[in-house]
Amino acid sequence: MALINPHINFNGNAEEAFLFYQSVFGGEFAKIMRFKDLASDEFPVPESEVNKIMHIALPISNNILMGNDVPESMGPVNENENRSKISISTASREEADKLFNGLSAGGTVEYPMSDSPWGSYFGMFRDKYGIEWMVDFDPKYKGKV
Repeated sequence: MALINPHINFNGNAEEAFLFYQSVFGGEFAKIMRFKDLASDEFPVPESEVNKIMHIALPISNNILMGNDVPESMGPVNENENRSKISISTASREEADKLFNGLSAGGTVEYPMSDSPWGSYFGMFRDKYGIEWMVDFDPKYKGKV
């Protein structure tokens, strides 16, 4: 069964924010990936962004608070609107496809379901109501992160 978790976008201060959230909620980060971890010829990363957060996850009870820094090339996040997404972690590729196809119907696909550079099966879209979603299946975690 799918898990739904909040995902927050930041303008370069995701690490600072998540260290603050960790100080309040406690716990250990399940994942921390920086843009340099993905850098390759196919996915070049500007020197100014290599240490920014590509993905960070903090388990809180049965939920996970996730976030990232938005690359400067995508423009700044408007911090008064749409700075968050709903992230769905699925237990299978089939479940990921079903939820992605169903929820994105009538919306705008931003990143089609495909194998990601970080090793999961991932897609992103804005639904017909303007809500932003990410769907992810990671075979290592099977819906647990």
